[in-house]
Amino acid sequence: MSSSFFTPTRVFSGAVVLRVIFLFYGLLQDAYSPVKYTDIDYMVFTDAARYVSQGLSPYERETYRYTPLLAWILIPTSRPGTFWFSFGKLSFAVSDVIAGWFSFVILQAPEGGAMTAERALKYASIWLLNPMVATISTRGSSEGLLAVMVVALLWAVIRRRIALAGILLGLSVHLKIYPFIYGVSIIWSLESAHTSTPVHKRSSTPTDSIEQLSAIKRILKFFNRSRIILITSSLTIFISLNLLMYAIYSKPFLQHTFLYHLTRIDHRHNFSPYNTLLHLSSAAPEKVSSLKLESLAFIPQIAVSAVLIPITLSKRDLAGTMLAQTFAFVAFNKVCTSQLTPTNPQQYFLWYLILLPFYLPSSSFLSRPHLGILALTLWIGTQALWLHQAYLLEYLGLSTFVPGLFISGILFFAVNIWVLGMMVEDIGGWGYDGEKKIKRIM
Repeated sequence: MSSSFFTPTRVFSGAVVLRVIFLFYGLLQDAYSPVKYTDIDYMVFTDAARYVSQGLSPYERETYRYTPLLAWILIPTSRPGTFWFSFGKLSFAVSDVIAGWFSFVILQAPEGGAMTAERALKYASIWLLNPMVATISTRGSSEGLLAVMVVALLWAVIRRRIALAGILLGLSVHLKIYPFIYGVSIIWSLESAHTSTPVHKRSSTPTDSIEQLSAIKRILKFFNRSRIILITSSLTIFISLNLLMYAIYSKPFLQHTFLYHLTRIDHRHNFSPYNTLLHLSSAAPEKVSSLKLESLAFIPQIAVSAVLIPITLSKRDLAGTMLAQTFAFVAFNKVCTSQLTPTNPQQYFLWYLILLPFYLPSSSFLSRPHLGILALTLWIGTQALWLHQAYLLEYLGLSTFVPGLFISGILFFAVNIWVLGMMVEDIGGWGYDGEKKIKRIM
């Protein structure tokens, strides 16, 4: 028997025990402390589920901004008793562990690094044994559900189960909009086995006609079988779910699930560099330009995360590209909220944390430890600086919007952009040998 802790039994047992401990601790804190362990979002979810169980719309619950599918999943929480109320938390925690299992499997696959089981478990433990991950799921955040779908999507693609990948992509985008960015990378990465243009034989066809035929041929070649299956299956699931929800809940479904996020102004607990401008926009909307910042903020975010990064990197390393996309999406997002309590860590960071084990083994941050330590120190330090300014504002009532919050938000954004640049440089350096990706040294 191996003396190492990193065996499947020990690591996954540890992951389960960690989440069970947090679940029971949460029950105690909720019962005896004025500061509740349960996330306010979970109260929104369960209230919406109760409305659904009564035959009403989940949007009867104010601030429910999600697909009704989530409320349907959580209908058991409407039953009486602590166990049933905790059903959602338990489901999210189980999803966490399943996501970690997919990470473990992918890291052992030839496309994921061909690691030994022990080495794969070490990197999968970044997610499985992470107290922040366990805390967020057991407080009632639904991010675990999305994490398992994202990593299952990656697994389906590398195993060439394209129809399944399309189903998972359509479902995940329906649950939360941002995974649509992965569709671009996956489509771009699904290159045919032979895509090089053959040398043309001499032809009497005019040059313009040859160029037109060549352009048409390239377009037809782009839409290969895998890409058509992915696009068709993902759109079928996404459109079908949306039509079903619209047929049942009509305009409130569109407004609260999708349209609300286009004009959302959330300046409280917001790490985004747009924080101060959003505050000014919400405080005096009549003085703000007709060009709405909350809508325009999507332009650089989508340009970087859904266009530039996938087109540049996805044929080199899909998992690394998905990480870079997610990191950019969060960094450029106009809303990146966090509550100022030790039991409510930043949930948006989980979007890319689940993908970190696939990038980290060959990253500059591990091969050059001083660089990794510097990046981690700056990332934590600038975030702590922002939290200090936010504490002064929200707890002590001191106005710290300018320069405190504004400058600290810009510094945190700058650090994120530097880290993103390192990721892009690393992934861009993972080249090819003919048509096969060069194996990363593990």
